[in-house]
Amino acid sequence: MTLETTRHGLEELLLPAGADAIPVRLIASDHNGVLASLSEAELTWVEAQDWSPKLGSVLLLPDGHGGIGGVLLGTGGEDWTSQTPLLTGVLPGALPPGDYRLASTLPDPELAALGFLAGSYRFTRYKAANGPKPKRLVLPEGASKDEVLALAEALYFGRDLINTPANDLGPAELETAARELANEFGGSVKVTEGSGLLSDNFPMIHAVGRASDRAPRLIDLRWGSEHAAKVTVVGKGISFDTGGLDIKPGSAMALMKKDMGGAASALTFALLVMRA
Repeated sequence: MTLETTRHGLEELLLPAGADAIPVRLIASDHNGVLASLSEAELTWVEAQDWSPKLGSVLLLPDGHGGIGGVLLGTGGEDWTSQTPLLTGVLPGALPPGDYRLASTLPDPELAALGFLAGSYRFTRYKAANGPKPKRLVLPEGASKDEVLALAEALYFGRDLINTPANDLGPAELETAARELANEFGGSVKVTEGSGLLSDNFPMIHAVGRASDRAPRLIDLRWGSEHAAKVTVVGKGISFDTGGLDIKPGSAMALMKKDMGGAASALTFALLVMRA
């Protein structure tokens, strides 16, 4: 999936501020003032569902005409913004398709919007997301659309890299991802590959990957003015770790593919910086 496709998909999930949508109210406790403002019918519904504002609990409120009149999201307490700042990420998995808006005061509107977009992520490389209509969010008041989209785009980019299985994402494919970023933003890439790692004094990278039929490599992506102060971000990119002589139990092998998450995170950070 290209960056352009990812960004377009994210833009489709964000509605302009002030758009008409179903309100989502954040509830910290049973004594929250929002609960007191509900109608008698809504309060009766809350009691009938035996709902309480536990962290991440979601309740749909009927509107009396067969539709959804509102949504309650439990935060588990007033300190949710410091403990679980992306709590709104539970909403896409709990709500039916439709348009929603966060109707409560938000200490950080951009993080709240990012949480919703993070919860909307789906890995679609092998199976298209041809599901029901989307679940969309009205951009919260005070949030910068550009910043929210930049953060979400970087997040999706990194998740796609990490979720791609090792047979389709080896050292060469990771290099391709770095080159595509460099081409998009006017950067450059230098690759030290195979035996060149020995001559350039990177023996450990060579040692780790020399037994593979896919040559190991050091990928150096550079961007920005040559005269600016230098910041180097390093990420481990082992696209699959066999666990040595298979000394790890099978259950511990499942996540070994994610050993390249360090390199994916470094590229994700690079995307975020270059996009800014």
